[in-house]
Amino acid sequence: MLILGGAGDLTKRLLLPGLASLLATSDYDIEILGSSRDEMTDEEWQEVVRAAFADADAGEGIERKLAGSRYLAGDATDPEQLQGLLDACSGTPIVYFALPPAVTIDVCRAMRTLELPEGTRLALEKPFGGDEESARGLNRLLGRLVPEEQIFRIDHFLGMSTVLNVLGLRFSNRLLDPVWNADGVERVEIVFDETLGLEGRGGYYDKAGALVDMIQSHLLEVLALVAMEAPPRIDEVELRSNAAQVLRSTRVFGGDPVAASHRARYTAGTIDGRELPAYADEEGVDPSLDTETLAQVTFEVQTPRWTGVPFLLRSGKAVGAYRTEVTVTLKSVAPLPGLRGAPDPDTITLDLLSGDIRLRLTMNGAGDPFELERTELEARQDPGDLLPYGQVLRGILDGDPMLSVRGDIAEQCWRIVQPVLDAWKAGKVPLEDYPAGSNGPDWD
Repeated sequence: MLILGGAGDLTKRLLLPGLASLLATSDYDIEILGSSRDEMTDEEWQEVVRAAFADADAGEGIERKLAGSRYLAGDATDPEQLQGLLDACSGTPIVYFALPPAVTIDVCRAMRTLELPEGTRLALEKPFGGDEESARGLNRLLGRLVPEEQIFRIDHFLGMSTVLNVLGLRFSNRLLDPVWNADGVERVEIVFDETLGLEGRGGYYDKAGALVDMIQSHLLEVLALVAMEAPPRIDEVELRSNAAQVLRSTRVFGGDPVAASHRARYTAGTIDGRELPAYADEEGVDPSLDTETLAQVTFEVQTPRWTGVPFLLRSGKAVGAYRTEVTVTLKSVAPLPGLRGAPDPDTITLDLLSGDIRLRLTMNGAGDPFELERTELEARQDPGDLLPYGQVLRGILDGDPMLSVRGDIAEQCWRIVQPVLDAWKAGKVPLEDYPAGSNGPDWD
C-alpha cells in the first residue's frame, strides 16, 4: 500500500487506525509505504504507523509489518518521481490518494505517461470532482489508467456497520416490508448534525461547505440504501446497481431548489463549555465565499415505491447536540371511535453512529386504557469489529469494490445537487445565521 500524502492528517487520524483494526482481525501480506513531499526517515515513519496502531491489538505480526514499512519523499505529480515510488512497491501496488482533490487529478495525469504494474488498484478520497462535468472527466481519466473494478472511490460511511444495518433492517424483517413505501411512509429524514466546528479543516471546508462535504456524498449514499429495491443478492454489482437506479430517479423536491433548500452558518457560541468563534472568523475561512455550515435539502425519489414522499437530508456543524440518524415517519391511521388522543405518527429511527434502532409506537395508556400515548421500544446494536476505514480497506485488499462508490453513482450525486448549488451561487437562497451550540434556524 503506497500512501500518497502519508504525512497528512487523514493518514494519521483515519487511514492507519482503520488499517490497524483490519490487521487485528485478519492477516494480510501487506507492506506499508508512506510518501509525501515532506522529508522523513524510515524510523520516523514507522513511529507514525506505530502510534496509529497503538490502540489496536493487531497481533504478533505487526512488528514485522512495521519493520518492513518505509517512507519515500517525493513529488507524485512528477512522472519520473512517481515511477520511482511505484518501482519501490515489491508487490501489487495499492495507491491510496490521501491528497487534496486537485493534487489527486495531477497525480492521475502523471500516471497517464507511465505503464502501471499489473493489477494496480487506485483508492481516492472524496470529493470526486467539483461538479457533474468534472466528475465525468475524472472518471474518463481513471478509466484510461485501470479497469473500473480496480478503482475504489472512498466513502467511509459505506464502511460503517451502523449504516450497513439499513440493509438488514429493510430486507430481513417482514414487519417492515409492507409499510416501506409511499402508502405507509409520510416522510424520511436523514440527518447528520455534529457538535464539532472546523477542527483545523478550514482550508478544505471553506471551499466545500456542508452541502458538498456531507449531503452530496455521504447522505445521498444513505438515501440510496434506504430507498432501493431489494437486490437479488448483496454483491458489488447488484448492490451498487440498485443504488444507482435510486439516484438516477432522485431530484430536488418539486424541481424547485429555492423552495426545497436552506443554508446557514454558525456565529460565535458555546458548546459543552467550549467557546467557538464565528465561522467567518475561523482560521482559513474567506467570509466572502458565503460557505454554509448547515445545509438542508428535500429530495424526492421518482419511483413507484416512493412517489410523493419527501426525503429531507440535513447536515450541520457546531450544533448543540449530535443527531445522526435516519428517521422514517409512518402515515397516521384512521382514528378508532372510543379511543382518545392523537399522538404523533409512529416512527422508525436508526442511529447512524451507535446503530441503535428505536420504534416509537402508539399504544394504550398506562393509566387509562382508552387514552392513547406514545411508547418507545429500543434495540441496542453492538459496533462492528472494524473501524469504517478498516471495512473499506478490507474491500480494497480483497479486490472487492462493493463498498466503494461506482463512477456513475459519483456523477449522479453531483447531478442531484447541482440545481441547489446553482441557486445558492446566484443568491436565490439566503444564508442565515445560527449561534454555535443552538439547533440551527427553525426551518420546519
